[in-house]
Amino acid sequence: MAGNKKVGSVAYATRDKSYFEERGLTRYAGIWSLWALGVGAVISGHFSGWNFGFATGGWGGMVVAAGIIAVMYLGLVFCIAEMSPALPHTGAAYSFARTSMGPWGGFITGLFENVEYVLTPAVVVTFISSYFSAIVGLDAAWLPIIWVVFYAIFLALNIYGVALSFRVTLVVTLASLAVLIAFWISAIPNIDFSRWALNIAADGSELPEGGGSLFPFGFGGVLASLPFAVWLFLAIEQLPLAAEESVDPKRDMPRGILLGMGTLIISAFMIMLLNPSVIGVGAFALGSSGEPLLDGFRAIYGTSGAVVLGLIAMIGLIASFHTILFAQGRQVYSLSRAGYFPSALSVTHGKHKTPHIAMMSGAALGLTVMLIIWFANGGGGAEDSQQGDDIIGTVLLNMAVFGAMLSYIMQALSFILLRRNQPNMERPFRSPLGIGGASVTIIIAAITLFYQMQDPNFFKGVIWVVLWCAVGIAYFGLIGRNKLILSPEEEFALEHKA
Repeated sequence: MAGNKKVGSVAYATRDKSYFEERGLTRYAGIWSLWALGVGAVISGHFSGWNFGFATGGWGGMVVAAGIIAVMYLGLVFCIAEMSPALPHTGAAYSFARTSMGPWGGFITGLFENVEYVLTPAVVVTFISSYFSAIVGLDAAWLPIIWVVFYAIFLALNIYGVALSFRVTLVVTLASLAVLIAFWISAIPNIDFSRWALNIAADGSELPEGGGSLFPFGFGGVLASLPFAVWLFLAIEQLPLAAEESVDPKRDMPRGILLGMGTLIISAFMIMLLNPSVIGVGAFALGSSGEPLLDGFRAIYGTSGAVVLGLIAMIGLIASFHTILFAQGRQVYSLSRAGYFPSALSVTHGKHKTPHIAMMSGAALGLTVMLIIWFANGGGGAEDSQQGDDIIGTVLLNMAVFGAMLSYIMQALSFILLRRNQPNMERPFRSPLGIGGASVTIIIAAITLFYQMQDPNFFKGVIWVVLWCAVGIAYFGLIGRNKLILSPEEEFALEHKA
C-alpha cells in the first residue's frame, strides 16, 4: 500500500503495481467479437421467456409491448454507444455513474446491474434444463444437477482464456441465428395467423377456432407484457464490460452495440410473428411453454426427430448462458478491483488472465438463489415435473428485469448528467438521440418498474431485489466506502471532477 486519502465521504487506498498485475486482463476482441457478445447474451430470450407475454397480453399486447421496449433499448444503446468509448473501462454502468454521480451513485448503479448479471444466467439455465428435460424425459429431482453441470462447463470455458471465450461466443451466436433463420424459413409455409396467433379469449381461455382479438386484455395487457418483452433485448448493454479486453474500444464499441441491436430487433419481430402462428402451436399454448421454439419445430417436423430438434433449439440458450457468465465475471471484477466489493474477488487467473474468482463467486450466488426457490416450492417433489423449474424461471426473470430497469434508469441519467456537466469530454461517438432519447429510456423503464411493483405475481421478486440492494448498501456504508482503491475508473472520475 502506497498511502490513503479521503475524498468526500469515501477513503481511497493507492496500491502498488503488483496489485494491478494480479488483476490484469488481455485485449482480444474486435468489432465482430463484440457484436457476438451482445447478440449472444440476448439470443436466449428469442428461444424462451419472451413467450410468457402472450398469457398476459395476447398477441397484440405482446407485440406492442415489445415495440415500446425496443424504443427504450434504442435510447439506452445510443447512450451507451456514446459513453463506452468516452469511458473505456470494464466497469461499464458503474463507471458511467461513478463519473457522473460520484462513488455512491456508481456503487448503487453497479449493485443494480449486479442483480441483473447474477440472476440472468440462473434464468437461462432454468430454460436450458426445461429443454433438456423435455428431450430426455428427466425427473424433476435431477434439475439441480443439470444446473450445476452447465455452470461448471461454461465457467471452465470462460476461465480458460479470453480468446477461447470469444471464439466460443462467436460460434454459438452464429449457430443460434442459423437455427432461428431455419425456423423462420420452415414456419412461413406452415402458418395460419388468425387461427393460431389469435386464439386467446378475453377471459384468458383458449379459442378453439381462433379469430380472437389482437388485444384480448386491452391496454392493461400491454403493460403486463412489458417485463416479458424486456427478455427480447435484455443484456445487450453488457458490451462495455469488455472494454479492457477490446483491441480498440473507442472505435469498435459503438459499432458492435448498434449492429447487435439491429440484429436483435429483426430477430425479435420475426419470432413473435411466426412462432405463435405455426399450425398446431398457437399463442395460448406458448403463453405457458418452457420451450416455445421446440414446440414450433415439433409442430412442423413431427416428434420423430424431437431429440435432434431439441438439441438444436438449445443452442441459443447456451449462447446466452456462456456470454452472460462472461459479463457477470467482469461486472463483479470491476467493482471488486475498485474496492466496492472485497478486493480478493478481482484477482485474475495467473495463466489465463480471466477473473475466475469473480465468475465462480457470482455463479455460486446465482445457484444458491435458485436452490432456495427450488426447495421453497417443493423441489423435486412437485407433481408436475416442470412446475418447480417454471416457478424458478418466472421469479428469477422478474427479479433480473427489475434490477435491469433500475440500472437502465441510472445509466440514462448518467448520460444526461455527463452531457450537461462535462460537455467538453472527448466523445468518439455522439448519440443522435441525445438527451431526449435518454429521457424516453428513463420513462419507459420507470413504467415497467411501476407495473412490476403493482402486480402481485411479480411482487415477491421485487421484494427480494430490494433486500439484496439494502444489504449491499449497508455493506458499502459501513465497510466498502472506507476501502476504495484508485482503479482506472476511479482515477478517471476524480481527474474529470477536478
